[in-house]
Amino acid sequence: MENYTKYKLKSNDELAELLADKDHLFVVACNKCFKEFETIEEPECGEFEKFAAEQGKTVTGSVKVDFLCNKTQTEKKLQDIIPEGTKNVIVISCGLGIQTVADLAGKPVYAASNSLNYTGHHGMALTKKSCDACAQCYLNLTGGICPIVDCSKSLVNGQCGGAKDGKCEVDGNKDCAWEKIYRRLEKQGRLEEFLNQPVQLRDYSKTNFKVINDYVKAVREERFAGYYGGVHPSERKEFSEHLSLKRFPEPKTVVISMSQHLGAPANPIVQVGDTVKVGQKIGEASAFISAPVHSSVSGTVVAVEPRLHATRGGEVMAVVIESDGKNTLHESVKPHKGYEDLTPDEIIEIVREAGIVGMGGAGFPTAVKLKPNKPIEAVLLNGCECEPLLTADHRVLLEFADDIIYGLKAVLKTVDAQKGIIVIEDNKPDAIALMEEKLADCDNIEVVTAKTKYPQGAEKTLIKRVMGRTVPRGGLPADVGVVVSNISTVKAISDAIRTGMPLIERVATVTGEKIKNPGNYIVKIGTSVKEMIDYCGGTTDDDVMIKMGGPMMGFELTDLNVPMMKGSNGIIAIDTDQTQPMECIKCGRCVDVCPMELSPLYFAKFADEQNWQGMKDMNVMDCVECRSCEFICSSKIPLVSKIKAGKNAIREMK
Repeated sequence: MENYTKYKLKSNDELAELLADKDHLFVVACNKCFKEFETIEEPECGEFEKFAAEQGKTVTGSVKVDFLCNKTQTEKKLQDIIPEGTKNVIVISCGLGIQTVADLAGKPVYAASNSLNYTGHHGMALTKKSCDACAQCYLNLTGGICPIVDCSKSLVNGQCGGAKDGKCEVDGNKDCAWEKIYRRLEKQGRLEEFLNQPVQLRDYSKTNFKVINDYVKAVREERFAGYYGGVHPSERKEFSEHLSLKRFPEPKTVVISMSQHLGAPANPIVQVGDTVKVGQKIGEASAFISAPVHSSVSGTVVAVEPRLHATRGGEVMAVVIESDGKNTLHESVKPHKGYEDLTPDEIIEIVREAGIVGMGGAGFPTAVKLKPNKPIEAVLLNGCECEPLLTADHRVLLEFADDIIYGLKAVLKTVDAQKGIIVIEDNKPDAIALMEEKLADCDNIEVVTAKTKYPQGAEKTLIKRVMGRTVPRGGLPADVGVVVSNISTVKAISDAIRTGMPLIERVATVTGEKIKNPGNYIVKIGTSVKEMIDYCGGTTDDDVMIKMGGPMMGFELTDLNVPMMKGSNGIIAIDTDQTQPMECIKCGRCVDVCPMELSPLYFAKFADEQNWQGMKDMNVMDCVECRSCEFICSSKIPLVSKIKAGKNAIREMK
């Protein structure tokens, strides 16, 4: 495979000249990018330290960093790491890394490497600085600020004289690069040295890439909107976002899984031959982290046995009910008092008995979430629906706005929070306008419009985006005074209080480029996926992938005879992916887009080596499996499956 490495150490003569009047050196080396991922650490750092020692220089320390140009992560890695007594920082990287360190070090920074054929595509979205690949680096002369890229006129010997109040005359919003260079050199005591140096002549015959700076400007704002990382896959919501909700036809038979939530499965409390009614409890919660399950139809229990589970890849206990078509309500289904007249404990008990769980996909029992035992400042409602294709929550926002607001008010009372925030991505302007209209006279609930970006709706990224708070590693939203809920979940809370109906149905989208007739449906839990696809006209051809959920975090279904569950927000039919994975080339894009600020490329490498401890040490358990890394991967490596394997192995290590 071609080696894309972008730098090498300067020659010994060049290094000797560089170090002639410098000592007490701290070395920062970048582990090279764009190369086949065979090694973790590059040898240049050790080679330089050995050479410096031979020159009689003192090296105060060294550090090796992946993707040095990724300023967000590099700033954390270099924090408080440069020892006292360091007078000069030596950087071994391409121009991007040198500029990044120069911004952070607070000391004179010098390049000990020469860039090779660098075309400037790695790291551009996440670094303010860029490299124009001029092949004649000036960073050692200018304090680590690039005059080629930062100066609108690419002047290499000083400013043009046109700057006004420190701003460039070409772009009044841009700081004059040479003003910045002078200030930095003066602060480091190097200005006189610069002013006395020979005039620099730029060789314009060498290759140069002018598009890079424009690329930085165009991409940076989008990639940093609200939180670090993330991607913006093609939304493809136009298939179904305009289609109003319809009630899916009554299923003749439902298969209701006892495991539709995070935690212990429910225990069946009915037997074959029993007659059941709509809303009747058929499965009892078996642990603190568990949830009861209810019948979505009236009819007869025909089986209590393991059945195929859509998202767990095997069989779990289920209750199979043959509907009588009458939809007879169980006696327990009756309205409660309004939330205003209920105590928090009473609301929690209603939610618990209704079997309500997080309906965004995670399935965490909501009753547990509503008793955080920590002070809660705000409740965030996730109305982002950041997954491509899916439009179920969008339709819920439009068609059940009053129920959402009622449910949110009940949650606010339960957790004693002063503020409710409904977060909706800006690709749903009709839902935003409706909610703002509904809440115009409500002082303690506001609507926040979020820039469309995936995975905006993940709990931790949502909190970071809206509240500016970071949930600690291994912590919960309550640790930063927040409770997060999906809009369909609070709609279910409203139903449970106002009608007494437990969670027996939900809104789901059937969509995708391979579905003949997409739609948004109110569907009963336990309805067959195959029935839903058939009702929508089936697929357009046989070359199709069916997933429960969205294209990013959904689960591929190889057998369609599986039931809809509480967390089933959609069924999609999309093109199959015929791309074959290749070796990791260490491009670093997965690091750039990971919202949890992890290094997914190591997870792939360590999983192949079965180095589970290595994955644990790299904090793989913090991964939310959003698939951003896999989406962006240049080599199309199935990163999430490797991450899941690592997590399972780590759990078994305990």
